Amino acid sequence: MSQSHSLEPEQVAHLAELARIALTSQEISKLTGELGIIIESIAKVSEVATSDVPATSHPMPLTNVFRQDIPGKTLTPDEALAGAPDREGDRFKVASILGDEQ
Repeated sequence: MSQSHSLEPEQVAHLAELARIALTSQEISKLTGELGIIIESIAKVSEVATSDVPATSHPMPLTNVFRQDIPGKTLTPDEALAGAPDREGDRFKVASILGDEQ
């Protein structure tokens, strides 16, 4: 059974006021029609969305595509810094670029 879901310009103006949106009369008129179409579309979907149809957020089942977070073999500090032009302890040593404003 289809119900009439008409929207009046006064309702759109009231909603705009609640949302603190200033609308001209032309904008209210245009939005009345556009929002009416949206309401009708939602009503059509509601007619076919019955309790035996499960709700979905995605049309295809989703699975986790991430690998297990298992630590593997890592470089030692000496291996990591072997090709560095300069080092300070276990860190790369680089020239300062910020100057005194740090």
